[in-house]
Amino acid sequence: MSSSEKHLQPIQPRGSALIPFLVFIIVYLGAGIILQITGMEMAFYQVPAPIAVIVGIIVAFIMFKGTIDHKFDQFLAGCGDSNIMTMCCIYLLAGGFAAVAKAMGGVESTANLGLSIIPAQYITAGMFVIAAFLSLAAGTSVGTITAIGPIAVEVASKADLNMVLMMGAVVGGAMFGDNLSMISDTTIAATRTQGVAMRDKFRVNFLIALPASLITVVLLLLFGRPDNAVPLGELSYSVVNIIPYLWILVLSLSGLNVFVTLTSGILIALVIGIVSGELALLGSVKTIYDGFVGMFEIFLLSMLTGGLSEMVTQNGGLLWILQKIQSKVTGKRSAEIGIAGLVSMADMATANNTVAIVITGSIAKGISDQYHVDPRRSASLLDTWSCVFQGIVPYGAQVLIGCGLTAGLVNPFQLLTALWYPYLLGVFALLSIFVPFADGFIRKHPWNWQSGTSSDDVPIKESAADGLRV
Repeated sequence: MSSSEKHLQPIQPRGSALIPFLVFIIVYLGAGIILQITGMEMAFYQVPAPIAVIVGIIVAFIMFKGTIDHKFDQFLAGCGDSNIMTMCCIYLLAGGFAAVAKAMGGVESTANLGLSIIPAQYITAGMFVIAAFLSLAAGTSVGTITAIGPIAVEVASKADLNMVLMMGAVVGGAMFGDNLSMISDTTIAATRTQGVAMRDKFRVNFLIALPASLITVVLLLLFGRPDNAVPLGELSYSVVNIIPYLWILVLSLSGLNVFVTLTSGILIALVIGIVSGELALLGSVKTIYDGFVGMFEIFLLSMLTGGLSEMVTQNGGLLWILQKIQSKVTGKRSAEIGIAGLVSMADMATANNTVAIVITGSIAKGISDQYHVDPRRSASLLDTWSCVFQGIVPYGAQVLIGCGLTAGLVNPFQLLTALWYPYLLGVFALLSIFVPFADGFIRKHPWNWQSGTSSDDVPIKESAADGLRV
């Protein structure tokens, strides 16, 4: 039998094919644990994830059978997969928009406008709302915490507020937007791996996040009220500077092509920044490029992981997982629990919710197809559960940065007591599996498993314009 004939043989399930992925996780997690023991700050972020995945790729090339050329063909096919490339291009545009919108004063104006509107006695709950809106508009939880955190710390110090509760509100609000934003890397990864439109995933996801956020606001109103007046100082802002964020939100919800949405958002932010004098034409071009560069790690990771995933799949790793899950799964409900559990464990192992989605997305898609879990639902599960655990793991960037901004006044384990929103999001996400209260949109627009599209849509893979809808 020739080499080419061997490669046409049906894929056989092999648990050993998962070893390269396990090596990736062990290297990434092990390095973080060792550095944490040595006392290094942000220990789990010192070894870049792309370097760890390259170690796994090398192991795959060594252990999988076939010629080097054939292995490279498999690897490059995965790297260049249309969904992977689309995801990477969206990452770049999202990074460019976030950078230019921040440089032209959008973040500061959004925060100050919120603080000027919200009554001082409700400031802790107000910080949650401001962080939620900003992260929803900007698509970044870490960026939101970095921007809002110093303001929250200063307000809490001056008004003698509970610093733990204040930072818990900021981190919780940031995770709200991270989960729901149309331009967050988690949304991009979840929707592209499941082959659904971002807007449709939002419709399913929103009904889970809404009750969790409302209860969080009520709790913060009850327990976060200050005893004394809150001195906020001068709050200067420009409503015009908030327009780019509103533009992105409106176009995203309208379902316009994601590339058009992000590109137009960048152009609007540029025009406003240049006219207002906040940006210079030449400097703004570099700002956009800096935004691209800021997305390089997740861009490279997604591409490399796509290549490794293809090699693992072609050597039977994915099929082996699906068979093992099949022995445990009895129906759609247990399949959803399986998807939630997979991405949750991946996030706890990597302390990065986007990485967790990227490495489990293809497995979740396989489970979705086999057990007819609506892919809009599986995308929601991936994004929601990765954000639940990313918002509470004490070694995650969100918690570490939030605590770092308090200059030692709050440590990660203290903050765990005040992360009410991630906990509530987990409760409602779990409840939604057993009581499908968030499936109204799915019931009205059932998925057509033959065409790979909702009942009132055209196939995503057959229509480039629709496949790139937000």
